[in-house]
Amino acid sequence: MTGCIVGWAHSKFGRLEGEDIESLICGVASDAVADAGVEPEDVDAIYVGLFNNGFSAQDFPSSLVFQADERFRFKPATRVENACATGSAAIHQGLNLIEAKRARVVLVVGVEKMTATPGPEVGDILLGASYRKEDGEIEGGFAGVFATIAQRYFQKHGDQGDALARIAAKNHRNGCANPWAQIRKDLGYEFCREVSEKNPIVASPLKRTDCSLVTDGAAAVVLADMETALARDKAVVFRARSQVNEFLPMSRRDMTFLDGCARAWSQALDEAKLSVGDLSLVETHDCFTMAELMEYEAMGLTKPGEGARAVLEGWTEKDGRLPVNPSGGLKAKGHPIGATGVSMHVVASMQLRGEAGGMQVDGARLAGTFNMGGAAVANYVSILEPLR
Repeated sequence: MTGCIVGWAHSKFGRLEGEDIESLICGVASDAVADAGVEPEDVDAIYVGLFNNGFSAQDFPSSLVFQADERFRFKPATRVENACATGSAAIHQGLNLIEAKRARVVLVVGVEKMTATPGPEVGDILLGASYRKEDGEIEGGFAGVFATIAQRYFQKHGDQGDALARIAAKNHRNGCANPWAQIRKDLGYEFCREVSEKNPIVASPLKRTDCSLVTDGAAAVVLADMETALARDKAVVFRARSQVNEFLPMSRRDMTFLDGCARAWSQALDEAKLSVGDLSLVETHDCFTMAELMEYEAMGLTKPGEGARAVLEGWTEKDGRLPVNPSGGLKAKGHPIGATGVSMHVVASMQLRGEAGGMQVDGARLAGTFNMGGAAVANYVSILEPLR
């Protein structure tokens, strides 16, 4: 028995002055429960996804949901963390509880407050999602980690600067239609391709437009078992899901191909009895444009080393053969760590319900999400479809 998404909520992403993790959690928790048409007393368990690691002094968030409505009081509430895949990890925990028949309705909230932290500290906090014994001295924080990956990929497959700029430009163009996105501006290919005062090198070869944003935000979903979902006005079912974890040290892997990501996609597609070509759209983890490029290969859209074709030939555009990140992705929408995976499931569900507004992909019937923690260390794939 699988679980379904029966309601959701999403805050604005960006620099949210006056908000903290408590206010962000309360806002989306209340809105998601209302959207699902259930009451707080109907919720059997709560999971809160928060990476934190120093972003907020409030490092024990699970019962903050109770601040939204006192009727949540005495519900089991648990904080979940798995680096940048924290949001999807929290959703998986909720689904596990439902599938074990220990709950019928579960509230999942993902949240992060990042912008109150000074820039150098942000870099060090995020580097905690890498293997510090090897990566602790890499310049540029986590951007430096993916710059290292890009350098190795370029050495093996050639310079990919054009493809990375096309990915950035595509996602920023898509983000213009996302009312929650941190940046709603079409930056254009030329701006993303050239180094400039406004688009400097962050960690060679990655420029500012190749890197996701420091962001505040929250998102929430209400999960329900099939019987409960059938009685709701709307429901999106998990046709398949997978989690694959990899070695943490990059030295133990060939970082020119994301094996953990590939295995996660293969497992989920096999379970769903689908191929990647059957999907209507994918929301994928473009923490850096290099990540999205390599994810094309890992999901099987292209052969290894040929990921550039997918974007250069327009396959991943909103009207292409497989739209990737019609929401604008992490690149335009923003990347509040704990909220990202939940946000992916929200926007994918909206697509399948035909409720995505300007982001809508025509005829969307099957959606895939990929959310990863660290440098493709924790890898989560979901394949979603409408229940009806």
